[in-house]
Amino acid sequence: MMNASESFVIATFYKFVSLPDYKAWRDPLLQFCVDRQVKGTILLAREGINGTIAGSPETIEAVLAYLKQNPELAGLSHRESVAPSPPFERMKVKLKSEIVTLGMPEVDPTQQVGQYIDPQGWNRLLQDPTVTVIDTRNDYEFKIGSFQGAINPETQSFRQFPDYIKTHLDPQTHPKVALFCTGGIRCEKATALMLQWGFKEVYHLQGGILNYLASIPSEESLWQGECFVFDDRVALQEGLEPGHYQLCSQCGNPIPLGDRPNLQCPDCGKSFEF
Repeated sequence: MMNASESFVIATFYKFVSLPDYKAWRDPLLQFCVDRQVKGTILLAREGINGTIAGSPETIEAVLAYLKQNPELAGLSHRESVAPSPPFERMKVKLKSEIVTLGMPEVDPTQQVGQYIDPQGWNRLLQDPTVTVIDTRNDYEFKIGSFQGAINPETQSFRQFPDYIKTHLDPQTHPKVALFCTGGIRCEKATALMLQWGFKEVYHLQGGILNYLASIPSEESLWQGECFVFDDRVALQEGLEPGHYQLCSQCGNPIPLGDRPNLQCPDCGKSFEF
């Protein structure tokens, strides 16, 4: 067990790969994690795996080794950060139709995806006036932080992103498009869809925002604000240091720390006024 002075390692990972027997993976994987006091969420689907888990360095290493013993996941890569307290309350392994829900099962990132751009190359891309840069995340995520000059599609879920492409983008008038998201998984599907729909030059940030914040010094960063994450840390900043947000107790959207003593965002606070 970890003692109070130790940090918790948080590992994020995903891989698009055919897993026809994914349902049989659930119970053994859940038990393996629970036995080692690892907590978080892992999604399993026919199209692959997507997870964020937390524990001691040794237990996280053990879970990753357990996953990689499967031939389909032998090349599974992950990214790590740390937290001073447990970011999750329990361990969940869920069976899903998609590991990131676009609602278009015919889109297959194992067949084609956009061009990966590393964080250093991303800075150069952002300063190219011929490139249209789009944040594929949800509206509430965009509002607490994004890249300079990025477009907010104002979506409430990833399912709405195809409609945004249809109504706002065109392969002829937007020849170069660059997408980004938290860890990279949304962009795998989004770039695959755009290539399928005839866009020729489609780029995405390798490893997502989290890789960028871990790799680029603050003085060189073109990131503005903080990055929302789906755990108790709520948001991260440069160097993957904890940010300055909490969650509204009513709607779950992020609000600045200390802004609302009753932990309600302004909109929810209004609904409780008498």
